[in-house]
Amino acid sequence: MRSFAAIASSTRTETSLIAADTSSLVAFLAGHDGADVTRIDAAIQSGELVVPPPVLTELASKPDRSMIEPLLQTAAVIELTEGFWRRAGESRRALLARGLKAGLADALIAQCCIDAGVALITRDRDYRHFARWCGLKLAD
Repeated sequence: MRSFAAIASSTRTETSLIAADTSSLVAFLAGHDGADVTRIDAAIQSGELVVPPPVLTELASKPDRSMIEPLLQTAAVIELTEGFWRRAGESRRALLARGLKAGLADALIAQCCIDAGVALITRDRDYRHFARWCGLKLAD
């Protein structure tokens, strides 16, 4: 298991922020391997990691919050902007109209990142549709 407490003492620059989704953060906290986990670790160390509000909500609803609690207390959260809810709905509608999978939580997470202009670290392939059709940037 990894610790997320390092983010509390990190400094960040507004131009280099990057977000992470729930699946990647859970993998990071559980000590799993993967490119997304490596990228999260680097983002924490550099103070670049931000969390979309729906990710914070998903994490807060986990039954065992012992690993997640430091994140819940210290994470920099992306602020929602005027018109967010409508844009999220329109992005989701655009994907559903194409017959693509577009879960509500994924749509909200994607729109947070699109609005903030930050890339998303994820292991969830469903975000590729938001990248192709809605302007979401996915982290390398």
